[in-house]
Amino acid sequence: MRKTNYSFEKRQREVAKQKKREAKRLKKTERADESDKEENPQTVV
Repeated sequence: MRKTNYSFEKRQREVAKQKKREAKRLKKTERADESDKEENPQTVV
């Protein structure tokens, strides 16, 4: 029977958390950008 590699599992959890945080951050900035555009409508010529 193989021994469990806990450091690998821990690293995988950390990577998953980091990806989730990054996705949340991007979603938040996109939402902020959209609200800025709505508040300050600019016409592009």
